[in-house]
Amino acid sequence: MGEFSIFHWLVVLAVILIFFGGKRIPEIMKGFGEGIRSFKDGMSGTSQTPAPPAQAPAPHRPRSLPKKRSSAEARRRFLAI
Repeated sequence: MGEFSIFHWLVVLAVILIFFGGKRIPEIMKGFGEGIRSFKDGMSGTSQTPAPPAQAPAPHRPRSLPKKRSSAEARRRFLAI
């Protein structure tokens, strides 16, 4: 039960081809290889290209709250309805 035969690997390959298609698999493998290469470079502390400078996010402007009405004004508005 714990062993994979060539038949099992062929079924796995067929399922992958059905899900992703023949054109998409090389793109996925290229991205996977670049990710591994980037990880290895990060672990060793070297990098081929410098990272672009980070841009500061725009400052957050708080929303203005509505003016608080006095209880007399609220009562007048309520009775006017």
